[in-house]
Parts: sequence; structure tokens; C-alpha cells
Amino acid sequence: MKTILVTGANGQLGKCFQKQAKKYPNYKFLFCSSRELDITDKESLQRIFREHKPDYCINTAAYTNVEKAEKEKEKAFLVNAEAAGNVAEICKQHDTTLFHFSTDYVFNGKASTPYGETDGVEPINVYGASKLKGEENIQAIFDKYFIFRTSWLYSEFGHNFFNTILRKADENAELNITTSQLGTPTNANDLAEFVLKIIDSDSRQYGLYHFSNLGEATWYDFAEEILNYSGKIDQVSLNKTGFFKTLAERPEYSVLSKERAQRNFGFLILDWKESLHSLIDEK
Repeated sequence: MKTILVTGANGQLGKCFQKQAKKYPNYKFLFCSSRELDITDKESLQRIFREHKPDYCINTAAYTNVEKAEKEKEKAFLVNAEAAGNVAEICKQHDTTLFHFSTDYVFNGKASTPYGETDGVEPINVYGASKLKGEENIQAIFDKYFIFRTSWLYSEFGHNFFNTILRKADENAELNITTSQLGTPTNANDLAEFVLKIIDSDSRQYGLYHFSNLGEATWYDFAEEILNYSGKIDQVSLNKTGFFKTLAERPEYSVLSKERAQRNFGFLILDWKESLHSLIDEK
């Protein structure tokens, strides 16, 4: 029975892997929270790898607070870049296939058509720069990796836009949501399921890929769809705003092209609205 190690298992994406893992009883899963396994600590990594000898490592551990990263640059780079290199180094030593996750924020947002994997990168905030450096560190160390850039992740777990909008609706709040960014909301459960299908197919088509749901939306579009489909639209005052002041600059356009992932793996990717509806129905 092959062993799959999941780091950062108590984060949003890690919890989605825990949920999806129930569909794969033929694998042994080892879920380690960031408290149980600190990926910035090479000795801790070595100990886990020596003891459990994972065939696959799914690294969901990351520094994800885009705003705080502007003030905590060293910490963001330590976790997202240096520690990503640590994981890659240990994976290489143990011949473990690595799955790692990056972001649409590696792009500057000046495009008008979906970004492909070979398009030029130019992050405009610290978070994006730290994730890009993590990609580069992994690629410099070994080649048995799958890196997935993704965008606007949400799920039923943790702190995210989806859960915030639903909570605000229950509080009868006034919501001012920006229309100035265009991207794709991505159900983190879909990303987790996609990765586990790749493992189950025993694919060796390593490399850098883009994964998000299909279609595109503004944050306002996303909020409106959440509220409409959940039947909570009348509980809030929903307003469009062209500009929402943030510490970290965001790319205005960050839609990702999924053509390479669809061509190489052939798995179905859902439209963002369809996936959102299924999650709300599930809740």
C-alpha cells in the first residue's frame, strides 16, 4: 500500500485532502498539521520521511496571508520559498514524488487572455514573490514534482471569501465588493480531487500546471452568486465598488489557462458556478 504524506493538513486545502481521501481507501494517508510537522525544520522532515517512507508528499503547508506578508516578508519567504526547497530536497533524497501549490499572484495582471504556464511572471506583492521563489527552488532541486498554480481558493473549511460572505449575510451586513479584479474562484475540494486522481492514475507527466475552475468572475460576481444561490441575497446590502484599499497590490487580471492540465490528464474541470452550487447544496 502506497503512503501519501500531506503537510499543513489542518489548513483549508489540507482539510479538503482529508475529505477527499475517504474515496481512496487503497492508500495510506499521513496527515500532519503545521504544528506536528514544521516544514522549515529539516530535521523534522527527515524524521517523518525516514519513519514513514512516503511515496508521495502533498505539500499544502504555506504562508497564505497576502496582507500580512507585506509586513512579514522574511516569514513569508521562509515558509513559501526556503521551506519549499527543504521539502523538495528531502523528497529527492527519498525518491518521493512532490505535489506543491502556487498562485495566480505570480503574474502582474496586465494580460487580457488567460495566463499559460510559459507566460512571463512578475509578482506585484510579497506573497506572489515568495510563492514564485518556492517554485524556482523546487525546480532547481529535482524533477519529480507537480506544481499547481491556482486561484481564489475557497471551501467549507476555514477563513475564506465564501465563508465570510455567508457569515456576513447571517449578520445582515452591508457588503462593498470590488469589481476591479478578474479571476476564477476555485473550489479547493476540486483541486484536491484532481491531485488524488493524478496519483491514482500513476502519471509521470511531471511539471508546472495551472488549475482553477473554468470561467471568470470579479469578486463582486462571486459574492453575488454565493448570495443568490444560497437564498441569502435579500439579507444583505450588496454594493459594487471599483476600488478596495488593501496593503498588498493585487493583479487586475489573473485568469489561468487550464489547457495543459486538461490535455495531459484528461480529468473533468467544472465551471466555477457549477462547483460553487454543488458545495452550497452539500452544506
